[in-house]
Amino acid sequence: MDSTLHTIIEILLGISLSAAAGFRVFIPLLIVSGVSVFGHYDLPADFDWLENSQALGLFAIASILEVIGYSIPWFDHALDVLATPAAMIAGTVVAASVAPDMNPLIQWTLAIVAGGGTAGITKLLTNLLRGTSTAASGGLTNPIFAAVELAIAVLLSVLALTAPIVAGLLVIGLFSFGFYRLTKFVTRWRTQGRVKTLQE
Repeated sequence: MDSTLHTIIEILLGISLSAAAGFRVFIPLLIVSGVSVFGHYDLPADFDWLENSQALGLFAIASILEVIGYSIPWFDHALDVLATPAAMIAGTVVAASVAPDMNPLIQWTLAIVAGGGTAGITKLLTNLLRGTSTAASGGLTNPIFAAVELAIAVLLSVLALTAPIVAGLLVIGLFSFGFYRLTKFVTRWRTQGRVKTLQE
């Protein structure tokens, strides 16, 4: 029973970090690298490359550049094109780095499906919400949206490592909200299309 619970917690940890990667690619990598460098989390031997000061410095620089890039209206959309596949890769890596001790094939399959998939879905939802924000404000509210994304990425990453069950529930809540907004957007788009057709 304890082993099963431990496995579930580690999976929730991986999913939460992957969701954080969907908001900001480098923040979860920076935080995982930081806690491992300072001895608060022991990564598997295959991920020793994350557990050194050079990696921590590179992730810190990349995180700063990413934050700056997302604060510039319109440039943030161009950044999303590059960030979407990068988020899926980062989600896969962080999920694999905290995965339970298991067969490498199962570990990486789980990391790709759960980690990369979670990061990809999160990124897709944030891209759609950003597009709605841009359409409504001409991009003026995008820096505020970017700040909220950054706060969520940091919160999720920290919670994932300190309270993975809470982080997992938060991810489920965020997904539910995102899918609700997506459904509302699609419904509005279809309604506008029907009205336009009737007017013609």
